[in-house]
Amino acid sequence: MVLSLRKQRSRSIKVLKILLGSLALAVLLFTVYLFFSLRLPLGADPAGNRLRRIKASPNYQNGRFVNTLPTDIMQPGTTWKTVLMWLGSERRVPPAPLPVVFQNARSFAQKPASGLRITWLGHATFLVELDGQVILTDPVLGERASPLPWIGAKRLHPLPVSLADLPPLDAVVISHDHYDHLDCDSIRGLLPKTKRFIVPLGIGVHLERWGVPADRIVELNWWEESSLPGQVRLVATPARHYSGRFLKRDNTLWASWALVGPKHRIYFGGDSGMSAGEFKTIGEKLGPFDYTLIKIGAYGQTWPDIHITPEEAVLVHSLVQGKVLVPAHWGTFNLAFHAWDDPIKRLQAAARRGKVPLAIPKPGEPLGPDNPSPLAPRKAIERGYTSDGTDLRGFYR
Repeated sequence: MVLSLRKQRSRSIKVLKILLGSLALAVLLFTVYLFFSLRLPLGADPAGNRLRRIKASPNYQNGRFVNTLPTDIMQPGTTWKTVLMWLGSERRVPPAPLPVVFQNARSFAQKPASGLRITWLGHATFLVELDGQVILTDPVLGERASPLPWIGAKRLHPLPVSLADLPPLDAVVISHDHYDHLDCDSIRGLLPKTKRFIVPLGIGVHLERWGVPADRIVELNWWEESSLPGQVRLVATPARHYSGRFLKRDNTLWASWALVGPKHRIYFGGDSGMSAGEFKTIGEKLGPFDYTLIKIGAYGQTWPDIHITPEEAVLVHSLVQGKVLVPAHWGTFNLAFHAWDDPIKRLQAAARRGKVPLAIPKPGEPLGPDNPSPLAPRKAIERGYTSDGTDLRGFYR
C-alpha cells in the first residue's frame, strides 16, 4: 500500500515537472517571438549627433522632453476611477459600418483647381494637397494601431484608398511616435513614393531603423520649419502631449504643424491637451488657417492634460484663428472609454454654441474649395450620429 502511494506520488511529481517545463518552454518561445516581432516596429533610441541635438533643445530637461505646462499623463490617484471607466457599458464601436468614399489613383490625377484639397483617410491621417504640394499626415494605414498584427485597436472602417493608389508624396509629416500616429509598416510602404519625412526631434531614429535614408529625414524643434517647392512651409508648432513606444517615454518630441502655402494654410493639431497660450501664439504667428484638422476623440476624465475634449477643440480652432474645423482622431480606432459617437455629438453642440463652421467628411471624401463638404456648416452642426446607429446614413445627407 505504502509502495503504491509512493509510486503515485512519483508519477505526479514527474507529470508536474513536465507541465512546468512545458510552460517554461512556452514562455521562453513566446518571449523570443515577441522580441523578434517587436524589435523592428518599436524603433530605436536616439544616440550620437541626434542625441546631442536633442540635449541642446530647450524642450529637453533632465533626460526627457517636457511640456511648457506641468502635465500628468494620468491624474494622480485616479487609477481605480480609470479602471471603472474601462469597465463601463458605453458603445465604443459603431453598430454598423461607417460610410466610406473609396478612392483610387485616378482620384488624385486631376489636381484641385483652387490649389487645396483635403482627404481624410481616418483617425489623424489626412492627404493634404496644398498649393502644388502633396502632404500626408500621421499615416497609419494598417488594420491595427499596434506594433503587433493580432492585438491592439482595430480599424473600424476600411481604408478609403490603398497605399499603392496614393499619389507621389512631397512630404510625410508626423506629430509624435505613438502607435496610432506612427506605424512601421506604413512608413516602409510609403518609402518608394515619399520625397521626405518631416518629423519632430528624435523621431528620425525610428525611421532610419525602418530603412528611411537619413538624407530624406528632416527633424525639427518647435518653431523650426522646412521648405517645400512652391513656397510651401511646414512649421513644427507646440503641442501638449508625451511620447514613447514601449517602456521608455519622452525621448522624442511631439508637435502640431502649420502647413503654410502662398495661397492656403492648414493647421494640423496632431495629439494635444489644452495649452491656450501656445495655441494663441500659433494663430498670431501663422494664422489664419483655411481649415483646422483637430482631434476630438480619445479624451477621459482622468487624463485631461494630454487630450483635448470636443469643446476644447472648438476653442483651439478659435485660438489658432481657423475658418473651418475638420474633426480628426475619432471614428477609426477605439482608444478611450467614451461612446464612439460621443465626440462628434459634443463637437456639434459646442460648434453651434460658438458659431464655428464644421466640415465633417466621410473617410475618403474630398474637402476643399473645389469639393465643399456635402454638409453645409449648419447641417453639419444640426445632424449627428445616434448610439444605436439609426442615423448613420442621414448624418451625411
